[in-house]
Formats: sequence, C-alpha cells, structure tokens
Amino acid sequence: MRASLLALLRERPMHGYEMITEIGERTGGVWRPSPGSVYPTLQLLEEEGLIKANEESGKKLFELTEQGRAEAEQGSESPWDEAGRRDDWEAVQEVGAALAAVDHAVRQVMMTGTEEQRAKGLAVLAETKKKLYLILAEEA
Repeated sequence: MRASLLALLRERPMHGYEMITEIGERTGGVWRPSPGSVYPTLQLLEEEGLIKANEESGKKLFELTEQGRAEAEQGSESPWDEAGRRDDWEAVQEVGAALAAVDHAVRQVMMTGTEEQRAKGLAVLAETKKKLYLILAEEA
C-alpha cells in the first residue's frame, strides 16, 4: 500500500479517494484498496514527513515532501502491477470466496448460537488470526 501511494503521489497531488480509484483502474479492478487501509497509511506517511496534506474545498489534497519524493523515486514506478497479474487475480478470487464462506459461518454462529457457542466462535477467530500472523513469521 505504502509503495503504491508514494508512486501515485510522484505523478501529482491527489485526494485519498482519487488514489483508491487510480489503484483500482491501474490493476484492472483486481485491487481496489479500502478507505480503511488507505487513510491510515496516508496518516502514517504524513507523520513520517513523507507527504503533507493541504485542505482544498473541504478535502485533503496529499502531496510528497522532498523526503517523500526521494523515497518514492527509489521505489517501483508501478507497484500495483503485481496485483494485476492473472495468477494474483485467481488467488484474490480464491481468498475472497474463502472469506465469504467464513463470514457466512461467523454470522450464523453469532446470530443463532448460544452465548457459549458465540464465545467459542470468537476464540476460533482470535486463534485463526494468530496462526495467520505466525505463517508470516516463519522463515521463508
């Protein structure tokens, strides 16, 4: 996300929603980041001094600082290309289907389960999250 936002801002200042739209268009619709991932990343980049925000018509317009431009120049020109690959699209679809199935199961447990079943369901979700992060911690 970080690399994609910096690469976009290398081209011109943009609003957050413009960046979301641009990434979606540049990946052929494969990846359209959510505001919940874009805006916290923009805030972090601003705190790091890599971008600055200016108010324009009630919206924040983000642009690179000198330090941000230097970091953006070191990165890929189009980091979103990876998300546009066919193999990635198939993986995204597979993950999306799996998440939809899990979401359905979670909703069923939370809506129709007993208090004890709901507690067990939440414990399974917490354990799953932990196991997913442990996968990333494994040596490649």
